[in-house]
Amino acid sequence: MNRLAKLCLFYLLCVQLILCLTIFSDPSLSDYQEKNSLPTTTEIRGVWLTNVASGVLFVPWGIDRAINQLSALNFNTIYPVVWNRGYTFYKSNAAKLFTGSDVEPLLNTVHGGQDVLAKLLKLAKSKNLTVIPWFEYGLMTPADSELVKRYPDWLTTGKQGEKTMSEMLPEEINNEPTNKLAWLNPLHPEVREFILSLVTEVVSNYDVDGIQFDDHFGMPVQFGYDPFTVELYQKENQGKSPPSDPLNPEWMSWRANKITGFMAEINKAVKEIRPNIKISLSPNGQDFSYKNYLQDWETWVKKGLIDELILQVYRGDQTGFLAELETPSVKFAQTKIPVAIGISTGTLRNPVKITQVQGQVEAVRDRRFFGMSFFYWESLWGYISPESPQTRRKVFRELFAAKANRPLTIGRK
Repeated sequence: MNRLAKLCLFYLLCVQLILCLTIFSDPSLSDYQEKNSLPTTTEIRGVWLTNVASGVLFVPWGIDRAINQLSALNFNTIYPVVWNRGYTFYKSNAAKLFTGSDVEPLLNTVHGGQDVLAKLLKLAKSKNLTVIPWFEYGLMTPADSELVKRYPDWLTTGKQGEKTMSEMLPEEINNEPTNKLAWLNPLHPEVREFILSLVTEVVSNYDVDGIQFDDHFGMPVQFGYDPFTVELYQKENQGKSPPSDPLNPEWMSWRANKITGFMAEINKAVKEIRPNIKISLSPNGQDFSYKNYLQDWETWVKKGLIDELILQVYRGDQTGFLAELETPSVKFAQTKIPVAIGISTGTLRNPVKITQVQGQVEAVRDRRFFGMSFFYWESLWGYISPESPQTRRKVFRELFAAKANRPLTIGRK
């Protein structure tokens, strides 16, 4: 076992210990339950469940505990990871066909071969929670993943042939961007086939309420110089090679339009299977998304390709937070689809102060958004927090005093 693997294993054990300490410090959930409480408002109250710096999926009772607590505190939506680091977090025939593994190995061991997504859905539905599986890694994959080993031509590259870029992830060991991540080429037909097979598998085989992509569903602006993309560009541009400047406006637009085309394929495939299912997106702001990852989500909204937008606004200062809520692209999206705001509750080792979370929730409500989702479960009221878990839960109990329905209508409240 190499040093990084040992550190990851040690960290996972620490996460499990913290979770154990937290659960035994919990007061009775009935203290928080509003018995026979009926929904009195319409609001998304979501939280992301990830496997990155989080043990919720890796202890047998983790999912039960999360769902029970979220339901008791009147949350109504969970976005559980189903695709991350080259593995699925459900039993996937499609993944097995392409990678040889039908599920993330440790997950399989912890849960004794049980399908975790099926388990999560059963528990969540009994509590009337909406479940929208989250393809967290989108088009990213570790450089040493089985996908890269089997299909190296699926990757997009930079001008010098570079195949990876560093990605700072929550709780990265020593807070160093040690992960060298490769990017699957969203223009490559076999990549599209693979991603589509995962998406349609989830939609077809599970009673989910939607699917979600995020800021990782795109292409880093410095990429696109792989042989496949260059040849495609030349074919469509009278034999000309792509501009050497990755920020060339025409070159950016050409690649972004191709990604939009892929999103249209996903929308068509999903709606053909289940017309009423939600396609959710959780991006960064439009300008950042387009300039850095060629993700033109404002156009996706205009074309009707997404049904719900959860904008990531992970800002520590309130001025910067509020500025993101007032951009023209956000205001436009609000006229078309339900728009909610992604609020950071910090990381497991560095949670955000609950007063900041409270202030941002209030700002979102003041501006008539359709709710909020929190990144992520482990830092909502974890054992290592600026305040006690009980204090943090008390604030959420006050913020979500009554139950809420998710929005069903289009446009502003």
